[in-house]
Amino acid sequence: MNVDNTLQGLQPLFQSQEVEKGPAANSGSPAGLAVGSAADQATLSTAASAAAQAAPDSDVRMEKVNQIQQALAAGTYSVPSSAVADKMISQMLGKG
Repeated sequence: MNVDNTLQGLQPLFQSQEVEKGPAANSGSPAGLAVGSAADQATLSTAASAAAQAAPDSDVRMEKVNQIQQALAAGTYSVPSSAVADKMISQMLGKG
Protein backbone atom coordinates (compact mmCIF):
# COMPACT_ATOMS: atom_id res chain seq x y z
CA MET A 1 0.00 0.00 0.00
CA ASN A 2 1.36 3.39 -0.99
CA VAL A 3 0.38 6.35 1.18
CA ASP A 4 1.14 9.74 -0.32
CA ASN A 5 1.24 12.44 2.29
CA THR A 6 0.98 15.33 -0.19
CA LEU A 7 -1.97 17.27 -1.52
CA GLN A 8 -1.22 16.52 -5.19
CA GLY A 9 -4.23 14.20 -5.45
CA LEU A 10 -6.52 17.04 -4.41
CA GLN A 11 -5.23 19.55 -6.96
CA PRO A 12 -7.89 18.71 -9.59
CA LEU A 13 -10.59 19.62 -7.06
CA PHE A 14 -9.13 23.04 -6.41
CA GLN A 15 -8.30 24.06 -9.94
CA SER A 16 -10.32 27.09 -10.92
CA GLN A 17 -12.13 28.13 -14.01
CA GLU A 18 -13.16 31.58 -15.07
CA VAL A 19 -16.85 32.35 -15.18
CA GLU A 20 -18.29 35.21 -17.20
CA LYS A 21 -21.12 37.17 -15.69
CA GLY A 22 -24.22 37.16 -17.82
CA PRO A 23 -26.97 39.77 -17.93
CA ALA A 24 -29.18 37.76 -15.52
CA ALA A 25 -26.55 38.08 -12.76
CA ASN A 26 -27.50 41.72 -12.13
CA SER A 27 -31.10 41.00 -11.18
CA GLY A 28 -31.71 40.88 -7.47
CA SER A 29 -28.54 42.68 -6.46
CA PRO A 30 -28.73 44.57 -3.17
CA ALA A 31 -29.41 48.29 -3.40
CA GLY A 32 -26.37 50.49 -3.20
CA LEU A 33 -23.92 47.98 -4.65
CA ALA A 34 -22.27 48.71 -7.95
CA VAL A 35 -22.85 45.86 -10.36
CA GLY A 36 -22.21 45.29 -14.00
CA SER A 37 -18.82 46.92 -14.35
CA ALA A 38 -16.61 45.50 -17.04
CA ALA A 39 -14.04 44.42 -14.42
CA ASP A 40 -16.38 42.03 -12.60
CA GLN A 41 -15.01 38.49 -12.59
CA ALA A 42 -15.55 35.31 -10.63
CA THR A 43 -13.32 32.27 -10.38
CA LEU A 44 -14.74 29.00 -9.06
CA SER A 45 -12.86 25.87 -8.12
CA THR A 46 -13.97 22.59 -9.63
CA ALA A 47 -15.44 21.58 -6.26
CA ALA A 48 -17.40 24.85 -6.03
CA SER A 49 -18.68 24.43 -9.57
CA ALA A 50 -19.84 20.91 -8.79
CA ALA A 51 -21.55 22.10 -5.60
CA ALA A 52 -23.26 24.96 -7.43
CA GLN A 53 -24.55 22.60 -10.10
CA ALA A 54 -25.82 20.11 -7.52
CA ALA A 55 -27.57 22.73 -5.38
CA PRO A 56 -30.85 22.99 -7.32
CA ASP A 57 -31.38 19.23 -7.13
CA SER A 58 -30.31 18.82 -3.51
CA ASP A 59 -32.60 18.04 -0.63
CA VAL A 60 -31.46 21.06 1.39
CA ARG A 61 -34.27 22.52 3.45
CA MET A 62 -33.61 26.21 2.89
CA GLU A 63 -36.14 27.33 5.50
CA LYS A 64 -34.19 25.32 8.11
CA VAL A 65 -30.89 26.73 6.84
CA ASN A 66 -32.27 30.28 7.10
CA GLN A 67 -33.50 29.67 10.66
CA ILE A 68 -30.09 28.40 11.73
CA GLN A 69 -28.30 31.29 10.01
CA GLN A 70 -30.51 33.77 11.84
CA ALA A 71 -29.91 32.02 15.17
CA LEU A 72 -26.15 32.02 14.54
CA ALA A 73 -26.21 35.72 13.69
CA ALA A 74 -28.21 36.47 16.84
CA GLY A 75 -25.93 34.30 18.98
CA THR A 76 -28.82 32.10 20.11
CA TYR A 77 -27.91 28.86 18.29
CA SER A 78 -26.45 26.14 20.47
CA VAL A 79 -26.03 22.41 20.20
CA PRO A 80 -25.47 20.32 23.32
CA SER A 81 -21.94 18.90 23.36
CA SER A 82 -23.37 15.48 24.23
CA ALA A 83 -25.37 15.50 20.97
CA VAL A 84 -22.23 16.37 19.00
CA ALA A 85 -20.27 13.61 20.73
CA ASP A 86 -23.04 11.06 20.13
CA LYS A 87 -23.18 11.94 16.44
CA MET A 88 -19.39 11.73 16.08
CA ILE A 89 -19.28 8.31 17.73
CA SER A 90 -22.17 7.07 15.59
CA GLN A 91 -20.40 8.24 12.44
CA MET A 92 -17.14 6.57 13.46
CA LEU A 93 -18.96 3.30 14.15
CA GLY A 94 -20.76 3.49 10.82
CA LYS A 95 -24.19 3.86 12.40
CA GLY A 96 -24.83 7.38 11.20
